[in-house]
Amino acid sequence: MSAEIAIRTPAKDRPRERAHSGELARAGGRVFIYAALIVWTFIALFPLYWTFTTAFKLGRDVTQGHLIPWIDFTPSWKGWQSLGLSPDSIFQSWQSRDEFIKRFVNSIIVSLGASTLALALGSTVAYGLSRFTYRFGRWGNKDLSFFFLSQLILPPVVLAMPFLVLYKALALLDTRIGLILVYTLMVLPIVIWVMRDQFDTIPTEIEQAALVDGCSIWGAFLRVILPIALPGMVAAFILSIVLCWNEYFFSSLLTGFDAQTLPVMVASQTGSQGINWWSMAALSTAAILPLVLIGIFLERYIVMGLTAGSGK
Repeated sequence: MSAEIAIRTPAKDRPRERAHSGELARAGGRVFIYAALIVWTFIALFPLYWTFTTAFKLGRDVTQGHLIPWIDFTPSWKGWQSLGLSPDSIFQSWQSRDEFIKRFVNSIIVSLGASTLALALGSTVAYGLSRFTYRFGRWGNKDLSFFFLSQLILPPVVLAMPFLVLYKALALLDTRIGLILVYTLMVLPIVIWVMRDQFDTIPTEIEQAALVDGCSIWGAFLRVILPIALPGMVAAFILSIVLCWNEYFFSSLLTGFDAQTLPVMVASQTGSQGINWWSMAALSTAAILPLVLIGIFLERYIVMGLTAGSGK
């Protein structure tokens, strides 16, 4: 009898053991996933950490690869002092600070202006591609969409000479208006791509109901469709701002002094004696900070806009 019980007991406990091993496997999988995410977060954020800490280093700390403040090196305000933004210089007249503020304002005006113009133009183009059928010879809506998106493949250096000649003839060199126009062309394909996917997710019955109620096509677009497509518009606007804010090639090519933006000022921290790492890091930190704040506070709009249509 006792032998019978000894044989049958493991059979009864087998489902419980199987469930326990399954829980252990799931727990191990979660631990592995979280560990991988922590490692990837460290890899992704390390450049930001290195830039921020380098703004408080001296030259020898940079060359020796010191990383941890107050352990590997003593923080210094030298990088921020070169911009007139250190505690001992913030209330004094400082030429480099005036130059930094001018470049910062230029970046804000050019990025906001180009993004707003690209959003206004790109939304109408995307709405047309989403709601109407076009035919230009063998070209249809898909071909036109691919044509706009393919402009991202074109290397900017190919446009250097044409833009120089054109802007010189139109007196647009070293002007904010000139940068706004070229930046609008640069980010327009992104806006069209995001907004077309956003409009594709909106049922056409909504517009038909608005037309029955007496709205015109433009009225239905402005008063009904655009409010629904707001997450996609915010995502396209944020992406445009980020691309314009970080753009260097056209800003260095088409501007001299008055309309230069922050990326050009960051790149100018090199000289015959080497790179001023502390000044470049302080400038980079000041330039990155607005984008970090945008990413933190508007992240959900970016995700909502970029994932529009993914479930279709």
